Amino acid sequence: MLVDQYTTTGRCRLSAKTTGELTVRTVDLSPTATRAIDKIGFKVAIRDKSTGTLRMYAGHTFQKLPLQRVLASCRKGDHIVLLTVDNRYALPHNEILVH
Repeated sequence: MLVDQYTTTGRCRLSAKTTGELTVRTVDLSPTATRAIDKIGFKVAIRDKSTGTLRMYAGHTFQKLPLQRVLASCRKGDHIVLLTVDNRYALPHNEILVH
């Protein structure tokens, strides 16, 4: 989970050198633990740090995506923006700052 705290003020950040897999999942939040449950489909856009322009990373829907592929299209200060494709889900922390 990328968010530093699962609250309305939580922020998502990651290093431009981060590796791993990007997924969007439902979560089970309890007082003692947070568990990722089901993967859901998502799209990816990148918000340019200089202009604020939002551009699609790719036109198709992902279930998982190698993070390094997305980061190769980003510069420090850009935001990776995750978009749901199913209106049953909300992403309160959908922008990830690349630093």
